[in-house]
Amino acid sequence: MAKKYTLPELPYAYEALEPVINREIMELHYKKHHNTYVTKLNEALEKYEKAASEEDLTKMIFLQSTIRFNGGGHINHSIFWTNLAPQSQGGGGEPKGELAAAVALRWGSFEAFKEVFNNIAAPIQGSGWCWLGYCEHSKQLMIETCANQDPLYATKGVVPLLGVDVWEHAYYLQYKNVRPDYLKAIWQVVNWENVSQRYSQCLEVCASCVK
Repeated sequence: MAKKYTLPELPYAYEALEPVINREIMELHYKKHHNTYVTKLNEALEKYEKAASEEDLTKMIFLQSTIRFNGGGHINHSIFWTNLAPQSQGGGGEPKGELAAAVALRWGSFEAFKEVFNNIAAPIQGSGWCWLGYCEHSKQLMIETCANQDPLYATKGVVPLLGVDVWEHAYYLQYKNVRPDYLKAIWQVVNWENVSQRYSQCLEVCASCVK
């Protein structure tokens, strides 16, 4: 029996990220969009399991794009919710410790990093994501973009640390078609503690591989 994926619990109230992201956007984004990805992923996996049991290779291949899209949507949003936090719970500010040092080494300063990130995220055509990730091969931070709901690691081999959703449903009701305003504002609610934990886990994995 295929595993049933479930919608993860949102770690704060819908209105908690206001005024950066308003309640209406959060509720629609979480309850409608993310929930739909989970539902359709489970449906596709059930069909895939049936096709596999029947050795129907054509149908298995046909279902892969649906699994990739909805599975990616589930992966990406599950990271996105934890990457954000109300300012009362540590959202905003700057990274600290090892992550802060790595950002400064890669881009010169935190402000320079944000500028580069936003300049890459703003012109993404159509829908997609912009990520701060860690490349296990080069052992350095990277800024990467992914189209639609493509998950970063599965498609580019880069570990996701911080993802910013630039689909219109993530900001349009509040920021209209001015994506740069959304990108400028979202840094006020980035949960750097969560991002730093993800980075530390990468370093631990790399260290264990060397031993």
